[in-house]
Amino acid sequence: MKKWFLYSFLLICSVSLVACGSNKEGNASSDSNGEGKVATGEINLYTGRHYDTDQDLYDKFTEQTGIGVNVIEGKDDELIARMEREGKASEADLLITADAGRLHRAKTQELLQEVDSEVLSENIPDNLRDENNEWFGLTKRARIIAYNKETVNPEDINNYADLTKDDWSDKVLIRSSQNIYNQSLVASLIALDGEEEAKEWSQGIVDNMARDPKGGDRDQAKAIAAGEGDVAVMNTYYLGKMLNSEDEQEVDVAKQLGVIFPDQQGNGTHINISGIGMAASSQNTEEAQKFMEFLTEEESQKQFAEANYEYPVNPNVEPTEILKEWGEFEEQDLNLSELGENNKNAIKLMNEVGWK
Repeated sequence: MKKWFLYSFLLICSVSLVACGSNKEGNASSDSNGEGKVATGEINLYTGRHYDTDQDLYDKFTEQTGIGVNVIEGKDDELIARMEREGKASEADLLITADAGRLHRAKTQELLQEVDSEVLSENIPDNLRDENNEWFGLTKRARIIAYNKETVNPEDINNYADLTKDDWSDKVLIRSSQNIYNQSLVASLIALDGEEEAKEWSQGIVDNMARDPKGGDRDQAKAIAAGEGDVAVMNTYYLGKMLNSEDEQEVDVAKQLGVIFPDQQGNGTHINISGIGMAASSQNTEEAQKFMEFLTEEESQKQFAEANYEYPVNPNVEPTEILKEWGEFEEQDLNLSELGENNKNAIKLMNEVGWK
């Protein structure tokens, strides 16, 4: 009897020690290097998008797959900085951010990893995804010229370069050089026309500014309505949201504006994206890839387009009626990776011409 008791006691102790040792090696919270994390049936999404409609899509994904989506919202640049700071210990599985320039920066900082997916390759055109498949476009927007219908003849503006003519002195409204959308616009001009011409264009814009740059794209539209200028450079989806705003003042402002898609006889209108990449730190790669593919499917793309007035990246999905009313347009023939590659030079030359 005593021998049996002693044997049982020793067996229980040995099993407990094995279990403790196994837990120590497999517990992600005890691993400061972020290694050894176990897939949980959940994914952690770092996102700079703050739309209720996006959350609806995430909920649908969970309903269809059983995979939970933990959403960590923040400002785009701060999320990228956070991922860099966290390194291999980051709990991030996915990053969604606006602008190909930011996605390229995340790639060069080795925060993303390659995703080999036939679904993503079929759903997203080559120019809207990274050449190494480290990031993929989700939605698309055009950077157009908005104008005052009462004071401007749209036939007088055919391209971005027209805004630098003397006719538009003190009439051009645009955001600051710190804005990533403007940096990417200039980066696209560098890619297509060279640095010298891009610098000349930037100088012309500075010379014709109606005021020092301030505010966002909506503020430029409001400044037109207030008579501070006649034309503004802005993204299409902002105007779409204003036309469908619950704020009657925003609706009234937007109705006073017309839309010009520049450079239809030349390089085409500048476009950009919001996009997604799988974090290099992800230990839930299978679940994360399923999520990426889900967001590029036709039904998800329709919801993106209808809710936020963005152009779908999936070519099988049509834009919303309001975007159709503005008409079809030719886009810049450019892989958006070049926006990130030319970002530093764009900032440099904008600073050189005094673009505040």
